[in-house]
Amino acid sequence: MALNKKTVRDIDASGKCVLVRCDFNVPLEGGQITDDRRITEALPTIKLLISQGAIVILASHLGRPKGVTPEFTLAPVAARLTELLGKNVPLLPDCVGPEVTSAVSAAKPGDVLLLENVRFHPEEEKNDPEFAKQLASVAELYVNDAFGTAHRAHASTEGVAHILPGYAGFLIEKELQFLGQAVENPKRPFVAILGGSKVKDKIGVIDTLLPKVDKLIIGGGMAYTFLKAQGYEIGKSLLDAERVDYAKKLLAEQGDKILIPVDTVVATELSETAETQVVKSSEIPAEKMGADIGTETAKIFAEAVKTAGTALWNGPMGVFEMTPFANGTIAVANALAESDAVSIVGGGDSAAAIEKYNLSDKVTHVSTGGGASLEFLEGKELPGIAALQNK
Repeated sequence: MALNKKTVRDIDASGKCVLVRCDFNVPLEGGQITDDRRITEALPTIKLLISQGAIVILASHLGRPKGVTPEFTLAPVAARLTELLGKNVPLLPDCVGPEVTSAVSAAKPGDVLLLENVRFHPEEEKNDPEFAKQLASVAELYVNDAFGTAHRAHASTEGVAHILPGYAGFLIEKELQFLGQAVENPKRPFVAILGGSKVKDKIGVIDTLLPKVDKLIIGGGMAYTFLKAQGYEIGKSLLDAERVDYAKKLLAEQGDKILIPVDTVVATELSETAETQVVKSSEIPAEKMGADIGTETAKIFAEAVKTAGTALWNGPMGVFEMTPFANGTIAVANALAESDAVSIVGGGDSAAAIEKYNLSDKVTHVSTGGGASLEFLEGKELPGIAALQNK
């Protein structure tokens, strides 16, 4: 789990062109960035290279464009980088080709250039070797600081690292330090909180974490599969029918470690105006669905989090985007913020929730990677990191 890779600390980038893969896949509304955390997290790496007198060429994707799609331009990112760095960061018209080559040739040490969205080219996601060569052709060194896409073997995240000497950036180093330490050498008691909709999405994480944790808290849509495994009526709640036996086996073998909801917020529909009631988890009405953990459960979960030495959270407790079903997620977020634990939020919806409730500065680490965090916690090798140079 430790980062046995060369990092930007091992580089002398003076006068060199350095291609830096960042994760600038930021949320946008009406062309405006609504959360710039992925940009600010990349700044330490960029600033180090500027201070060394490198020519810094930044690459990223944004969204899932099909070919050149203007709504997925990185122009808002270039504008935000210009503000944050206090120097002009021009957006180049493409990520490969003669215009890129001439812009890099004209750049001076300390300059920062941003390439246009790499996913405007389908060859990016296919990890096309020729496309990787074109990306690499303008640089002498490669730094990967895009933890959020490190689980993808794409041209800009993995292919380039087989052409240029590849190093990890500060963000990747930080992510692996916190996530790795949580799994390998946690301060105890170690409590993991897993939510989200389907059990099948979290089986790898459950199997990796259960032997290592002191308590495993299960909320969100996946909790109803565990309630079903106990023989309870779950009404119209989300059910991962193929995983009921798996849940039954876990509860039989390690039930003393697992906390599942004792009460549930139910409704007949998922909407902002839904009428809700709190019922015992063993008494969900047949015509209703569970959409959040109940008040008693929120207290039990929060208590477990507050007494933890290490608390790792991945996945909301309910349909937190809607006010009637947000309380469980808010309770867990607040418990994390108030605890003295090493508190780690594993990207995705949990990171969105912690940001939404303005608590990100009250936890130890908020991961920038959803899928990458999950795969790392499952113990899978991340191709974007595996391809970098070993120490």
